[in-house]
Amino acid sequence: MRAVTWQGRRDVRVETVPDPRIEEPTDVVVRITSSGLCGSDLHLYEPLGPFLDPGDILGHEPMGVVEEVGGEVTALKPGDRVVVPFNVSCGTCFMCDQGLHSQCETTQVTEYGTGAALFGYTKLYGQVPGGQAEYLRVPFGDTLPVKVEHGPPDDRFVYLSDVLPTAWQAVEYASVPADGTVVVLGLGPIGDMASRIALHRGAGRVLGVDLVPDRLNRAAAHGVIPLDWRKYGKDLPEAVAEYTDGRGADAVIDAVGMEAHGSPVAKGAQWAVGLLPDALAQPLMERAGLDRLAALHMAMRLVRRGGTVSVSGVYGGALDPMPLLSMFDRQIQLRMGQANVLRWVPEILPLLNEEDVLGVDHFATHSMPLDEAPKAYAMFQEKADGMVKTLFKP
Repeated sequence: MRAVTWQGRRDVRVETVPDPRIEEPTDVVVRITSSGLCGSDLHLYEPLGPFLDPGDILGHEPMGVVEEVGGEVTALKPGDRVVVPFNVSCGTCFMCDQGLHSQCETTQVTEYGTGAALFGYTKLYGQVPGGQAEYLRVPFGDTLPVKVEHGPPDDRFVYLSDVLPTAWQAVEYASVPADGTVVVLGLGPIGDMASRIALHRGAGRVLGVDLVPDRLNRAAAHGVIPLDWRKYGKDLPEAVAEYTDGRGADAVIDAVGMEAHGSPVAKGAQWAVGLLPDALAQPLMERAGLDRLAALHMAMRLVRRGGTVSVSGVYGGALDPMPLLSMFDRQIQLRMGQANVLRWVPEILPLLNEEDVLGVDHFATHSMPLDEAPKAYAMFQEKADGMVKTLFKP
């Protein structure tokens, strides 16, 4: 089959690799019909390279049609249409029973002390082959894939794999009061969708911050008040204060993560580590990694006393400094974590109806053949051509 493979820093290639096969009686093999390009994939493109091997298959936002099922699978049959959550979770352990599928005890990567394995996402999370491919082996066939109806286009459902539950959890964790004000930092796919979900769930005002005009305009078209980082910069707290009687926002969602602008030292450190041999770079990242924390530190400045900061952007540093004195004094609540996809699917799925209240049918800005993945990664890294969300069509 054809698949997107990691070959080195800023080097992804579409190659022919062996087809996946049933390895356990609970497995299914899915023929992929759509697979998303995620902002988290850019972390593999550059800073997390030390935890990848050449040939690793990328991608964690797939959906498709079941081709083959293992002998113990009873919930699915060939021909069923499914979405594959990015968490590789069993659905039956203690953590899954708590709705914490990102902490699944069956697939936790104990070697690195991390949570549930993820499709297409480094040794830190199990080095499981990903879904930017023609076919994907999916374990836990009775409990992991989400069965959806045939008929509507893939764009209606594919975001159940990551974007929708990640954005939903970001809003849930933000605890935005009814008619309250929430600031969303970063209007990429997660920030954009979190803004829509916050308004749908009753936020009175959503302020969206980005520095890409296309993203600001896109969010504004869905009722978000756009704030251009290039205009406000470090004066952003004063701009937010004008909308909140001087208090600050009730909640802030950091949908940026380690890709934040404004931290040149950490950016330089990430770049330098990426040039080291893996044997040296990997332990350095594990024990002394630094992130670009501009967005997270700004979130702490924007939120009011007693407010909540919800972090959905991925961070990877082991020694990241946090302003704990200020956080404690101002009684800031902080929630974060990988999305527990299956926890939120029952709440989201009813919204994917003909009314399309969240605008999923037209959420993708680009649809590209799988063979154009290297071009898409480069475009997404440069934020070129208005790219916010790309779907690959194998």
